[in-house]
Amino acid sequence: MRIGGSSAIVVGGAGGLGEATVRRLHAAGAAVVVADLADDKGTALEKELGVRYVRTDATDEDSVRAAVGEAEALAPLRISVDAHGGPATGGRLVGKDGEPLDLAGFRQTVDIYLTGVFNVMRLAAAAMARQEPVDEEGGRGVIVNTASIAAYEGQIGQLPYAAAKGGVVGMTLVAARDLSPLGIRVVTVAPGTFLTPAYGKAGDQLEAYWGPKVPHPRRMGRSPEYAALIEHICENDYLNGEVIRLDGALRFPPK
Repeated sequence: MRIGGSSAIVVGGAGGLGEATVRRLHAAGAAVVVADLADDKGTALEKELGVRYVRTDATDEDSVRAAVGEAEALAPLRISVDAHGGPATGGRLVGKDGEPLDLAGFRQTVDIYLTGVFNVMRLAAAAMARQEPVDEEGGRGVIVNTASIAAYEGQIGQLPYAAAKGGVVGMTLVAARDLSPLGIRVVTVAPGTFLTPAYGKAGDQLEAYWGPKVPHPRRMGRSPEYAALIEHICENDYLNGEVIRLDGALRFPPK
């Protein structure tokens, strides 16, 4: 699928992975909507690139509908990338004090990292279904979600996050099957440890800790590498219903 001439919505587009994706899709000719809650960064991207920033809460239906509508107004919506983040509850299922893991925190984490992805996916897919096919095979668009290798090897204390990301992985094939009659593909990227600006000064410490644990290359991932994969997924029409690990062959140890 050609990226140029289409609109794209990037949820979490002001964050590290999302920003790199916004820049990549914009450079490839897409009209991009940056859907995020980070007003300063989103507005800065809008001014720099000429993209559209829309304040968006992935868990809120009206909020996502508004962002999707902005994208549809720019050009036919054919690309949806979800890389949003948020707070995540951590801790062992039963703590050293004998208390069970907080239920409210679990629900919040699942709401942000799983329900939010579902919300974006369903509303973006409905908008794509309204577009005319872009090719003779009936293709209308592609949805790319972001999981994590924690979906497969969640570490001690990561249960809520691993459960949510495991849900994103589990939705991938089913969503692809659901949307195949409409010509909409669904692919998930499961990143390993990526170094983004959000870590600030702590980034050097994280690189020193995680870098040597990655088989090759011995470093943390870089946001442009994630964005390059997103571009390829958009352009490769035979990628569908798949989860792609982007992790340098890293497998999380228990802790």
